[in-house]
Parts: sequence; structure tokens; C-alpha cells
Amino acid sequence: MADEIAVIDHGKVIARGTSDALKKQVGGERLEIVVEAHNIAKAMEVVANISGNKATLDEGLRMISAPVSTGATALIETLRSLDSAGIHPLDVGLKRPSLDDVFLSLTGHAAEETPVEEVTTGRRKKAKK
Repeated sequence: MADEIAVIDHGKVIARGTSDALKKQVGGERLEIVVEAHNIAKAMEVVANISGNKATLDEGLRMISAPVSTGATALIETLRSLDSAGIHPLDVGLKRPSLDDVFLSLTGHAAEETPVEEVTTGRRKKAKK
């Protein structure tokens, strides 16, 4: 791994630092909780209260998420509060931003992929022996 990473957008260096430093610059971690459908409203309230931010919901996955600044402490507090409310999460996690998240946050767009040119080759005929 590199000691330092440079984020380049349209040929210009827009940020430089270690992986951890760039991830902290973007923002902290996200708390993600998956619950049964009938527990969504109460779980969203718990997550919002602990994170201090509005919780968002991915309805298809029943995943509630919110940014947190206290990391594992927020995760533990959330689990204790959910347990007290009789809610047992199906999945729980604390997600750190990826370097893709860093690039997206700093530039406002996803990294562009260079289109690969299709190479055409002629068919070769096998020589008869």
C-alpha cells in the first residue's frame, strides 16, 4: 500500500493524504441496521436519536442508515437501545467510507472509466499436417 494517495480529477491533484486521512476528510462512518418491516419506524427513531442525524431507509433492503461520529460507541448504544425496545436486528454494521466514496465526495462524480477499444483480429486457419 502507498503511504500517501493523491486524488486526481481532470488532470489536477485535488486532495492528498493517507487513506485514513482522506476518509476522515469525507466524513465519518455510517451505521447500518436491517430490521423486520414492523420494526422500521421505531428503529429509525433509535438510530436518529443516537446518531444525531436524520436516518435514511432503503425500503427494499429494510436497511436504516445514518452517519455517526462516535464509531463503535454509537453502534453499541444503538444495539442496547434496540434490545431495550425488543427489536432484534437482522444485520448490523459500521461502514467506513471507501476510496470510491472519497473520490465521489471530493469531485461530485464517480471516477470515469476509460472506454476499452475493441480489438478485432482476423481468423487464423489451422494448417493441415
